[in-house]
Amino acid sequence: MKAIVTVIGKDKPGIIARVSASLAENNVNIEDISQTIMQGNFTMLMQCDFENATKSLKELKAVLVALGEEIGVSIHVQHEDIFNAMHKI
Repeated sequence: MKAIVTVIGKDKPGIIARVSASLAENNVNIEDISQTIMQGNFTMLMQCDFENATKSLKELKAVLVALGEEIGVSIHVQHEDIFNAMHKI
């Protein structure tokens, strides 16, 4: 199963490292990543493969939300199909 992970917040060192390390610890593969900083605000989109994840999607969402709170960013996880449906014109 593929999902989109979004990370938004005030830029600071270590955001990419912490989020990607958390995903790697749970055997989630990052297939594509895009990040930018706009006027001090960090934004990142990651397409991830959760097929071999060691936890359920629900559990991983909770892990990432908690990590976001710890590092001061907002992290959301959406199944790829839902993300694509929400962003069709």
